[in-house]
Amino acid sequence: MQNKTVGRRSFIKQASLLTAGLAALQFPVWARSLFSIGYPVHNIPENKSIDLTWQHSLFNRGTATTYLKSRNELKYIGMPVGGLHAGTVYVGGDGRLWLWQIYNESFEGVHEGIDPKVVNWNDGTSLRKIRPRDGSAYVEPAIANNRRVLEQGFAVKISYEGKTIIKELNEDHWDEVSFQGSYPVATITYSSKGFPLEIQLNVYSPFIPLEAEKSALPATVLRVGVVNTSKKPIDISLLGWMENGVNKLTGKENTGQRKNTLLPAGDSTGIFFSSDSNNKEVHEAGDGGSMCFMLHHTKGKAQVSFNPWPINSKHFDASESSSALEEFPEKLIGAIGTAVTLIPGQKLSADYSVSWYFNNPNPKLIKLVKDAEGGFHYGEKFKDAKEVSNFINANFKELSSTTELWASTWKDSTLPHWFLERTFVNIGTLATANTYRFADGRFWSWEGVGACAGTCTHVWQYAQAMARIFPELERGLREEVDLGVGFVEESGAILFRGENETHPAIDGQAGTILRFYREHQMSKDSRFLNANWPKIKKAVQFMLAQDKNGDGMTDTPMENTLDAVWEGEIAWIVGLCIAAAKAAQMMAEEMKDISFAKICENYVSNGKRNMEKELFNGEYFIHRPDAVQGRQKLGSYNTCHIDQVYGQSWAFQVGLPRILDKEKTLAALRALWKYNFTLDVGPYIKTHTGGRPYALPGEGGMVMNTNPHNETKPFGENISWQLGYFHECMSGFEHQVAAHFMAEGMLDESLVLTRAIHDRHHAAKRNPFNEIECSDHYARAMASYGTFITACGFEYHGPKGYIGFAPKWNKENFKAAFTTAAGWGTYSQRKTGLKQVHRFELKYGELSLHKIALEKLDGEKTSSVLVILGGRQIPVKFTQENNALEIILKDRVIVGRNQTLIISIS
Repeated sequence: MQNKTVGRRSFIKQASLLTAGLAALQFPVWARSLFSIGYPVHNIPENKSIDLTWQHSLFNRGTATTYLKSRNELKYIGMPVGGLHAGTVYVGGDGRLWLWQIYNESFEGVHEGIDPKVVNWNDGTSLRKIRPRDGSAYVEPAIANNRRVLEQGFAVKISYEGKTIIKELNEDHWDEVSFQGSYPVATITYSSKGFPLEIQLNVYSPFIPLEAEKSALPATVLRVGVVNTSKKPIDISLLGWMENGVNKLTGKENTGQRKNTLLPAGDSTGIFFSSDSNNKEVHEAGDGGSMCFMLHHTKGKAQVSFNPWPINSKHFDASESSSALEEFPEKLIGAIGTAVTLIPGQKLSADYSVSWYFNNPNPKLIKLVKDAEGGFHYGEKFKDAKEVSNFINANFKELSSTTELWASTWKDSTLPHWFLERTFVNIGTLATANTYRFADGRFWSWEGVGACAGTCTHVWQYAQAMARIFPELERGLREEVDLGVGFVEESGAILFRGENETHPAIDGQAGTILRFYREHQMSKDSRFLNANWPKIKKAVQFMLAQDKNGDGMTDTPMENTLDAVWEGEIAWIVGLCIAAAKAAQMMAEEMKDISFAKICENYVSNGKRNMEKELFNGEYFIHRPDAVQGRQKLGSYNTCHIDQVYGQSWAFQVGLPRILDKEKTLAALRALWKYNFTLDVGPYIKTHTGGRPYALPGEGGMVMNTNPHNETKPFGENISWQLGYFHECMSGFEHQVAAHFMAEGMLDESLVLTRAIHDRHHAAKRNPFNEIECSDHYARAMASYGTFITACGFEYHGPKGYIGFAPKWNKENFKAAFTTAAGWGTYSQRKTGLKQVHRFELKYGELSLHKIALEKLDGEKTSSVLVILGGRQIPVKFTQENNALEIILKDRVIVGRNQTLIISIS
């Protein structure tokens, strides 16, 4: 988060200020109502009035979420379908591409007081619009039809029952359009009564877990399938078109022209989009570059047309010249078509792609991060969009089949479809203008698109998805930033925005230490830890030094993720530091640094004992004010704060031993459910003004911080604008709690909370693929993957060859995807009678194993364990404590792609 004034309008009712002098204070527009007289009473009902039938249904497998034109559910949909760090391209609910935020216009000059901007496609006359951080982007979400700047689409032409019929693939031309989007693949289906074709469009960018390079292509793949549903042969022509978008923003009259050039590529046909201009400013602008449109590997001859707009019959058959020119600012469109005769039941498949190359970072971005001077990472691999397109063409089968293999692997689970969708969807943040990868390989990010620079440690440390899906990106971020440009050698402090900040944040410091441990676990061997241990140790020492009195509870005032410096001993920060110290102990033991491991162990022991004694009020964990300062400054004090046991939640993510007493932790979680969660936030936000509306009346959510005991000054004497955060429902924090609920066995609460977030983002109301918190596609929301991790009871340590599963429900018939340092696949377990069988099926890469942790489902003593790989029995020994079963392989084994390791337990 950032404490800059960024909103242009507020959707929150403004209350009167305490004094006229407060009007001159600098705080965000959305927070100007928080200085109201008095403090409202707590009004979240203890009885949640949840329909038990609905609650129980959340566990059901169900079906994939499908949004329909007939229910008016398409207009807000915008699923990211470009490559990682390649800008934002959305596919809309009717299959057309929109937003096109690929022109390097998403930036924030936060240190210059410049508002964040994104590209806004309305009527083409006003191309830039503020996307405020006051919650209005949540209240009034972007509509696809109002934001489409580049002409793009598909059409089919048929001769049927004496008529020539042309239908475009947009919602206006069909009785029904359905959208099914389970990231990374969107599937759109078109049908009309009496029309003899059914058409399906699959849209995505190549997305292969563990392959950050192959998943970062500046391109979108569009696979069209047309099936003849009639009883007669039908002549069908399919046409796809794309506008030349080069210099779309800067191509003014008399400054140059756009050029389309035929690009033959064997059995594929493409059109290369470029521009000619003698104007240096136009050439080097953010929208200066190239694009390409290609039809891949067709069996018949492809037809190429230029400027086929609007679409009519002649464009399906024309084969025009090999190039075309058009003066700025006129549109220049290229189209590629194919024609076949389909017999009944036969299918036409046509695979298209759109690629782009705009390797001119915004000057304001370069000012923020010097690494941007060299351009983007894709600019190192390709010199223009033609090369991108040719790479996709040469590798189309591998890129598409592996992407679809992951998509099917992810969905092939016993977990509910809706749960899989919501816990994975936020990885799409990486495929938006929120993230960049520069030519030198460095990863850099905003908090949300164009908002708050510098891959902020106290926001990104909540995110769990990227580390599990693309671990090399997180390892690079640790080494190049947290232990690189953002590392203070003298003290061990980690600047919480790298070079974009001058000081650390205590929660970011602790969270990053936990991330060091996670990144080590998600490595094939110990090279990451070995290479970085001296600096990691120094970072830990800095954190430990913030405990001034040696009681294991950090008490040095330092900034945190709520953009304030709090005084005293704060449960959620204390607990997070304890978890980080435990992770440090584990790393020190692996490094044989026994003396330092003991220091960390003592810190954990003291911190746990004192936190449970001093910061637990009998019901939940609190913030103990500084003995001298008292409650002068803003704080959570005796209120119920959403992150109060966040450290224990983090510990579950990386398989640490419990760091807090289980019963006290459960009491704290039950208090959060009792005091902070409601199925309707309406009454609360009506009386508790000042926060941004990330949940509206009629929607459920968990409020950040509540005052259960109705204290008169619950948050301190001198409250500041940051108090507005306390009244909000921010999905990243909520996902963290949902993950913790799941890990502790509070399954109902976990699923209800996750479903509340899911329902808040239903397509009837807003974009399901954009969880907003202080701008679009907020990074913290990637905490959602943590709930999937804990639902599976998944643990992993690559260097040790260790993997473990303990599913939270459907234990006797469970299946889910998993990712490791070098491979991914499907894990399943099934119990039949006295026998249970566990299978690790590798779909991609390899899995190195030495130790496996599972559950004995009937609680009985295990008599035998049989492990088979490739028809060969693997020698093992095993131990059992209660239901926990540990299997140790005599020698490490490698499970290869398309192999299955089978474990039979009797």
